[in-house]
Amino acid sequence: MKQANPSLLSRISLAFGTFFSILSDARFAASVQALRAGEQRAEPSAPAPAPRAAVVPLKEAPPDGALQLLGLLQREARFIDFIQEDVAAYADADVGAAARVVHEGCRKVLRDNFTISPVRDEAEGSRITLPEGFDATAIRVTGNVVGNPPFHGSITHRGWRVVDTRLPKLTGSHELRIVAPAEVEL
Repeated sequence: MKQANPSLLSRISLAFGTFFSILSDARFAASVQALRAGEQRAEPSAPAPAPRAAVVPLKEAPPDGALQLLGLLQREARFIDFIQEDVAAYADADVGAAARVVHEGCRKVLRDNFTISPVRDEAEGSRITLPEGFDATAIRVTGNVVGNPPFHGSITHRGWRVVDTRLPKLTGSHELRIVAPAEVEL
């Protein structure tokens, strides 16, 4: 259902989209020009629109591994406790001291359960050339990206790749959604 009077944000979005469409599509620009002049412009027999890129269906990831990892981070690093705490009232030194404990626990969880290696072996700041056909899932090109590969640039982050995962095995009765049980002292 179309909104009769679009909101200001909708109009801004429409204006930007239309602006770039006018710059990139001469036929669209002519249609807008005719519309502004109050004319009804008959479309000449236009070629069929370009086929749309295939829509890749999204698959839902089961939450089990994420919940298990969250539970490990809580057990070893008190990660959830730290993140849920409002640290604004604490002195920077106190937050820093707590962050050291959380950091060390998180590192332990990563070391014990994953083998992680850099995506690129070169040092950050190194100049490299990305050839045509480079793996765009492993390398994100940023900055002034114009044209086609080869691209010449500097590594700003080497990236990380999980080589091996070693999450603990679970019993069938383990409740993954309880990432930290409540504690009651008697």
